[in-house]
Amino acid sequence: MLEFEHIRHAYNGSLSVRDVSFKVQPGEVVSLLGPSGCGKTTLLRLAAGLEQPQHGSISLHGDVISSSDYIQPPEQRGIGYMFQDYALFPHMTVLQNVVFGLVEKGSAATRRGLDVLGEVGIDDLSDMYPHELSGGQQQRVALARALAPKPAVILLDEPYAGLDSRLRERIRDQMLHVLKASNAAALMVTHDAEEAMFMSDRIVVLRDGHVVQTGRPVNLYCQPSSAFVAEFFGEVNRIEGIVAKDKVVTALGEFSAPKTLSDGSAASVVIRHEALLIDAGNDGVVGEVMESRLLGRASLIHLSVPTGRDVLHLHARIPGLNSIEVGSQVRVRVDPAQAFVFAAGNGAE
Repeated sequence: MLEFEHIRHAYNGSLSVRDVSFKVQPGEVVSLLGPSGCGKTTLLRLAAGLEQPQHGSISLHGDVISSSDYIQPPEQRGIGYMFQDYALFPHMTVLQNVVFGLVEKGSAATRRGLDVLGEVGIDDLSDMYPHELSGGQQQRVALARALAPKPAVILLDEPYAGLDSRLRERIRDQMLHVLKASNAAALMVTHDAEEAMFMSDRIVVLRDGHVVQTGRPVNLYCQPSSAFVAEFFGEVNRIEGIVAKDKVVTALGEFSAPKTLSDGSAASVVIRHEALLIDAGNDGVVGEVMESRLLGRASLIHLSVPTGRDVLHLHARIPGLNSIEVGSQVRVRVDPAQAFVFAAGNGAE
């Protein structure tokens, strides 16, 4: 449906996107995920026709719509764009905003506008103006406007950035259903890994303008290719060790080392907070509880684990309310499925 091939783009001589290639299939939601300045929004603007790539090409339905020597005008692409700030016209009603870009006019446009407002659940707001709406309602108007022309592809630039956390959860669930029902290919920009995992069929992780890993959310979470990717999908503990006979020996035990690491080389073990298991039995290493904080659905436990020469400060996330007292001695184990071994310095900021 939408294909990027070897895209390179620079601003004032500074590369923003470096040899990026990926595809978005019909009915698929793909997220561009990465820190600020990694090239996410540049790729969205290139797909929309707001920028022209300096190298490579972008194709839609197999036809080139952008390259270094050709750019199809944005209005001819059949691509919807939902801007981060929604970009609603303040002097127009909700319905007028939604039908603004439609080719059909009059009663046909009105019917289409009301239909798509009904799809996003706000057809009763058609006569209101943007300033009379909440942030969540404005967001749905912007989505309706992008969907109204029935685009083959819809581009979403940080669509939930202006919403509070509780509203964001509710709106993105509804938005996902609407996108899937439209069967449009959707390309979304976000820096929120949880948001990307919820919304996406596939995620393209970017860093410094190039793709570091692409895959389904479960694959990126469970099989990160680098410490950078592992850390992007949740808070982690990071401890150092030495490779010895296919194992990394650390203060928390031994971990299987990838075959690419040689004996005697330094390695980093990246351990998710939820991978630290606090055991009342005799398994694991001894640690002391320094702090305990309830975060709602989970509790964050700060641990101090003596190593002989030093002290490890670790964080464990356990479900719900806990009764572990500060200052108590506990046993700490690691779930090996959520511990990842990389060469020392791999992916470090």
